[in-house]
Amino acid sequence: MAGLVGSSEVAGEGVGGGTSAGAGAGRTGFRRPFRVRGLAAFPAPASPKREGKALRAVLPRSAHATLDLDGSRPDAVTAVEESNRGRIPALTPIRAGRMAATPFAFLRGSAGLMAYDLARTPTTRIRAQLCGDAHAANFGLYGDARGGLVIDLNDFDETVEGPWEWDLKRLAASLVLAGREAGADEDQCREAAGDAAGAYRRTMRLLARLPALDAWNAVADEELVSHADAHDLLGTLERVSEKARANTSGRFAAKSTEATGDGGRRFVEARPVLRRIPDAEAEAVAASLESYLETLSEDRLPLLARHAVHDVAFRVVGTGSVGTRSYVVLLLDHRGEPLVLQVKEARASSLVPHLATAGFETPAVAHEGRRVVLGQKRIQVVSDNLLGWTTVDGRPFQVRQFRNRKGSVDPAALAADQIDDYARMTGALLARAHAHSADPSLIAGYCGKNEELDEALADFAVAYADRTEADHADLVAAVRSGRVAAELGV
Repeated sequence: MAGLVGSSEVAGEGVGGGTSAGAGAGRTGFRRPFRVRGLAAFPAPASPKREGKALRAVLPRSAHATLDLDGSRPDAVTAVEESNRGRIPALTPIRAGRMAATPFAFLRGSAGLMAYDLARTPTTRIRAQLCGDAHAANFGLYGDARGGLVIDLNDFDETVEGPWEWDLKRLAASLVLAGREAGADEDQCREAAGDAAGAYRRTMRLLARLPALDAWNAVADEELVSHADAHDLLGTLERVSEKARANTSGRFAAKSTEATGDGGRRFVEARPVLRRIPDAEAEAVAASLESYLETLSEDRLPLLARHAVHDVAFRVVGTGSVGTRSYVVLLLDHRGEPLVLQVKEARASSLVPHLATAGFETPAVAHEGRRVVLGQKRIQVVSDNLLGWTTVDGRPFQVRQFRNRKGSVDPAALAADQIDDYARMTGALLARAHAHSADPSLIAGYCGKNEELDEALADFAVAYADRTEADHADLVAAVRSGRVAAELGV
């Protein structure tokens, strides 16, 4: 039902067929409304706001506090071991070591385990394009096509259509864990989770009141701090912005490459994070860029045609993705200026096996890289203009710019009195993201004006943070016992 309000499946009436200009006109002389597949019907068959409000009788907002983990839940260590299937075995100890660092780090690497748990919580059945991994560290800055900085969600490996609550619950629980790591007290951590939900709710209500075109681009980045009442974060955001502007392909290439005898450049190993690869592997990655170019808008092709591929290396990526195949490709233009692309393996979303339990259809995916790219474009206000996908040796990959002025706030390093500001900012960003695929009036109608949903999600977040700390302790014990191999501090 929900999430589909306003999308008509009725073929157009009176369209084409050589009908006269007055075809379909009623006795009043007014033309009957057209019905066009993919566009809204008029008059609307129902009010999304009223439909959302009616859902409260089916699922009270207070029910979102529920966390009822049954005995069939896999233990944390088994879940980590299962999620390592298909990864490069030599790299999984790095992943385990990073997840064992803190409970917040464990949560970052265990999207699949949390999806198992979320599938057994109540949902409104309202569908949105999910980030799928909307924890507090997956928001940040990146560059747009004109050199400006944008702030938004910035990780989409797990993106899929599903219940909007899953993203918000993951964000809320992560804020409690990040707050605890930052030294905030329990009241501050719980308040941060509730503030994220409150900002999400208020932002969705704002978007529901705006014309559709205005809502699509509302809550511009320059208005975000004021909208979220996150003024205490201004200094932190300015420092992150300054670093992000310097975080470019050129700077990475200057540190990570060396000149070759023929006037080109090549990567220099920095194991275990960056390593050279056999020629045949490098050639396969470089050759895959030909099909990547076919996924780009044609207006981008002349830009890339002015760059030549000089080298390919393997580079280990972030906590949840460690062990997947990821390459950096060095391209140079006619002046020797670098452009670095990342070619990153796209595995199936870890949320997919759990959608059916929550009453959602399991999507058919032709190419996982395409899924990631199209999901990202549905969620972000502005996306990387070189975002595409390809296939290397039969495996799907996504392709994007590497070090595209990317910067992020470490929520676990914030001052204790800043975590609530950060929570409100990320909650507002998540609402903006969901409103691109779900009708904001529908979600706003359900969320309502009062704080009932905020309180419920704060309760859930604290309970899930406690569960994650226990899961983390189990992993640490498995590392100490030798059951799980881990490289710490990498």
